[in-house]
Amino acid sequence: MTKRKTAILLHKSLHGNRLAQVALIVLLWLAGEAVSRSTGLPIPGSVLGLFALLYLLITGTIRLSTMRRGANVLLADMLLFFVPAVLAVLDHSEFLGLVGLKVLAVIFAGTLMVMCMTALAVDVGYRLMLRMESKHAVS
Repeated sequence: MTKRKTAILLHKSLHGNRLAQVALIVLLWLAGEAVSRSTGLPIPGSVLGLFALLYLLITGTIRLSTMRRGANVLLADMLLFFVPAVLAVLDHSEFLGLVGLKVLAVIFAGTLMVMCMTALAVDVGYRLMLRMESKHAVS
């Protein structure tokens, strides 16, 4: 089967079917986990699965509009994924004292650093884009 036929088949089976879209995301995650464990790579399987999805999107095998509804389902219910982690923290009373404050400070500092670096990357990317557009406008 050619790449184009595969893309059309995937688009038809996934478009409008939220369950199939979520299932594909989960399958890519599980495939990434399998690759990570079998090769011993120090990269989490979820990251490998996201790279696989990114590859499928870049090559045009899957369109972004095809996966949007399934991704929105997961994003809409993302808060539910944090409930078990929060309840597990309550089982450890040491997190409710000074250790918990230290952990909270590290989380806050890490989040702040990620936000700053993301803003810097977006700013650099935006400036590069403007520079490239101005070069094309002059030529």
